[in-house]
Amino acid sequence: MSILVTGGAGFIGSHLVERLLSQGKKVVIIDNFNDFYLPAYKRENISTAIQDSNVTLCEADICDTSACQEIFEKHPVEKVIHLAAYAGVRPSIERPLLYEEVNCKGTLNMLELSRIYKIKQFIFGSSSSVYGNNKKVPFSEDDPVNEPISPYAATKRAGELFCYNYHHLYKIPVCCLRFFTVYGPRQRPDLAIRKFTELIDHNQPITMYGDGTTERDYTFFSDIIDGVISVLDKQIDFEIINLGDSKPIQLKKLIDLIEQELGKKAQIKRLSEQPGDMHRTYADIRKAERFLQYQPKVPIEQGIRLFVTWYNERKKQTAKSFMKSKVELVR
Repeated sequence: MSILVTGGAGFIGSHLVERLLSQGKKVVIIDNFNDFYLPAYKRENISTAIQDSNVTLCEADICDTSACQEIFEKHPVEKVIHLAAYAGVRPSIERPLLYEEVNCKGTLNMLELSRIYKIKQFIFGSSSSVYGNNKKVPFSEDDPVNEPISPYAATKRAGELFCYNYHHLYKIPVCCLRFFTVYGPRQRPDLAIRKFTELIDHNQPITMYGDGTTERDYTFFSDIIDGVISVLDKQIDFEIINLGDSKPIQLKKLIDLIEQELGKKAQIKRLSEQPGDMHRTYADIRKAERFLQYQPKVPIEQGIRLFVTWYNERKKQTAKSFMKSKVELVR
């Protein structure tokens, strides 16, 4: 029996697949390699994993019921980790119907197939964005989440509600994990840490929305993966659990850390805050500690150092590949 990972070629998904394979698990990946960002990045993410005989890559859209049903039929699945989604607050404001289609229908599709094929556990990748501009900090799973401030946040909350509905009706064991600003190697190019690093490195201005005092609970990818893996070993009927670092930092401090690691100063273009952006994220992780023995291990200073190291290594590899292709063309 296999573990199905939707969005398994993405940033978090590809790291999760590698961890599962390292534990000897069989993994089925569903990913449609859409063009939200360069599909080549996603193929690079899983280039090593797909060489493992325990992994099966299925190129399919989670909204395509027939294609996904065929995958469940061909590859017996025991557990589902559903990470596939259109992500990002600002893009969701521009394309709300697309976000509803993929994040709501796609999640419902996975739940329905999980019901039909009697999977033993469903893990849903939710988001800290569901908290909106919550006045109380840190954000607790018991806090009201009835005022999402972006379509993306609304679709993630809808996903949680669908998950509860399927647990209630069909007794599917479900755990919804609210991820708090995940970062690290392979991070999407549109996310702040990678975007800022590339722009600063190329001596181009970065955009700071607001005065730099907005705060994010940045969480290194390996801590998130630890939390997801812990859920697989637990008997959970239905729970919603925060996974974060629980040490938020201001945007201007984040920029300082990137500057230090690159050895370059940022050129900052200041603009007003954007609609849909949260003022602060801050995870209360006591429930994760209690249920999952979760303990984040990578502080932001170390995480930024590891990310910039990966960025520099990847830049060198890209330059080598480019020079090699030029030599071959000359020949």
